[in-house]
Amino acid sequence: MSSQSSDLQASDIYQFYARQTHLIDSGRHADWASTFLDEGEFHSPTYPEPAIGKDALVGISQAFAETALAANEVRRHIMTNIWIRQTNAGLCKVECVLLVTATSSDCTRVLRTMNITDDLAYQSGFWKVNYRVVRATP
Repeated sequence: MSSQSSDLQASDIYQFYARQTHLIDSGRHADWASTFLDEGEFHSPTYPEPAIGKDALVGISQAFAETALAANEVRRHIMTNIWIRQTNAGLCKVECVLLVTATSSDCTRVLRTMNITDDLAYQSGFWKVNYRVVRATP
């Protein structure tokens, strides 16, 4: 793969994460869920059970919004340190750091930092999550 095509692929993946965080943070639950494959999986210590499939993923997004509303906060996901570990024929393994922030009337604070490992698949012109594991940062 040439350096130019590698740079374009990295740019697409960075855009994928930017889009995904904007979708969940703006309450576009179904659109956020559509950034996963139809039977995509989301495993996180924040939620008691893995979310598998569109309906469960929509539920994760809705739970995030409801928790923020109940706390009277605006919450945001910030993906950083995106490391594209491996790409191979439309598949990609990515590691990154997630910061979740909460803003109330008087301050912004970091709620948590997490490590994310994603298996992405390129499908119908878009990167999508096949399998996501979220781990608490020690």
